Amino acid sequence: MPAHIETLILTIRSERVILDADLATIYGVTTKRLNEQVRRNKARFPADFAFQLTGKEYAQLRSQIATSSSHGGRRYRPYAFTEHGAIMVATVLNTDRAVQMSLFVVRAFVKMRQTMSANKALLERLRELEAKLTKRLDSHEQAILYVLNELRKLMEPPQLPEPKRRPIGFGREEEKKR
Repeated sequence: MPAHIETLILTIRSERVILDADLATIYGVTTKRLNEQVRRNKARFPADFAFQLTGKEYAQLRSQIATSSSHGGRRYRPYAFTEHGAIMVATVLNTDRAVQMSLFVVRAFVKMRQTMSANKALLERLRELEAKLTKRLDSHEQAILYVLNELRKLMEPPQLPEPKRRPIGFGREEEKKR
């Protein structure tokens, strides 16, 4: 069970969260009991700890995970719990399993955060390399263009000045000179 907790963490509203049904499974209680305890202890769950999905968010989520749309599926929108909310659920459930599993949940969130920060660092490094390569390519492209222009000049026949020729026949200028 603990190994796959990371796969249950979703991103909703730019927050890493676990849905109530998944959290209930982890803690070994029913979803109904988990939500019941959350409702009884509303003061412990501010908006940054837990929130209920909107109809649109729930519809998108259902289409992604392919849950049933009619009989047998959920009839209400699920709650999403952030890392702090997931720990708070363990305290309000007050079961041995919930306390033990909360450690795995915290570790999964921490690992996810480390992975994300490593990806951000890697992405930043790739941007730096791309900028360096772009600068290099620009200077290389300029050098290549210069060489091509010089080759074109060498391939063109030389432009010699037209020799001055005397016009054939008599012209007015000739007549004036005479």
